[in-house]
Amino acid sequence: MLPWNDPHRRSWTRVPVLLAALLTALTIAVTPAAATTIDTPAGASATASASAVSRGWNDYSCKPSAAHPRPVVLVHGTFGNAVDNWLGLAPYLVDRGYCVFSLDYGQLPGVPLFYGLGPIDASAAQLATYVDRVLAATGAAEADLVGHSQGGMMPRHYLKFLGGAAKVNALVGIAPDNHGTTLLGLTGLLPYFPGARDLLTEKTPGLADQVAGSPFLTRLNEGGDTVPGVRYTVIATRYDQVVTPYRSQFLTGPGVRNVLLQDLCPVDLSDHVAIGLLDRVAFHEVANALDPGRATPTTCASVLG
Repeated sequence: MLPWNDPHRRSWTRVPVLLAALLTALTIAVTPAAATTIDTPAGASATASASAVSRGWNDYSCKPSAAHPRPVVLVHGTFGNAVDNWLGLAPYLVDRGYCVFSLDYGQLPGVPLFYGLGPIDASAAQLATYVDRVLAATGAAEADLVGHSQGGMMPRHYLKFLGGAAKVNALVGIAPDNHGTTLLGLTGLLPYFPGARDLLTEKTPGLADQVAGSPFLTRLNEGGDTVPGVRYTVIATRYDQVVTPYRSQFLTGPGVRNVLLQDLCPVDLSDHVAIGLLDRVAFHEVANALDPGRATPTTCASVLG
C-alpha cells in the first residue's frame, strides 16, 4: 500500500467534492445575473451583519479589554461569507472575551450568497477598508486577522502591498492556500479543455488567482513569504483535499509558526472545510496564536475546552 503522503495516492471518496467545487465555479461563471445583495460601505451585507451581531460578533460597540486589547477580524474562504464560515469560531472567541468582527468580500456582480470569487487584490483592498473601520470603532491601534482558506492567504497581499503591516499584529491562517493549490491535480486538466482557464480568469478571477503558479501568487510570494512586524501562524491538516499538497500552506520567514493539526491530535480527521468550521482543536490553537502569553497545550482534549 502506498504511504499517505505518496503523491500518487488519491482519496476517491473526495473526488466528487472537488468536482462539485469546480462545477459550481463554472456554473457561477456562466449563469446570468439574477440578484444582488445590499452592501454596507464596509463591504459586509446588512443581513450578515445583523445576524452576526445576534450571535455576539460584529458588535461595533465592543471595546477590547486589557486582556485582549486587539479586535479580531475573521476573513472567510472562497464561496464563504461573513456568517456561515464563522458559526463555530466566532462564538468561541467571543466567549473568551475577544471583540470579533467579520466581513464579506470578493462578491461578483449578480452573484448572490457566494463570496471570495473576485480578484484577490481587490478583495485585499476591501479588507483594508474593513480593518480601518474596525480600528476606528474599537479605538485599537492594531487588529489580529484570522482567515480560512483564501481568507488566510489574501490578507498577506494587504500586509505586503496595502500598508496592512502597520495595522496588524498577527495573521492566523487556517488551511490557507499560501502557495496556491493543484486541487489534487484537477487544475492540471484545464489545458485539455480549451477556454476553461480563460473562463475561470475572466468570470471567477478569485479562483484563477489561487491556482499554483498564477501571476497573483508569484508576485505575492516573490521576495519572501512574510513582512516585518507581523506574527504568522499557519494551522494545516494532512487530510486537506483542497489545498494540496498540504505543506504548501506553510510559510517561511521570521515570526512564523507552522502547525500540523495531527501533531497536536493524531486522531483528528478534519479536512479542509471542517478545520475551519467546527474543529475545536484548531480553534484552541487559534486562541493560542492570538494570545501566546497565555497559551496552553493543544491536545485532543481541547475539543472539550
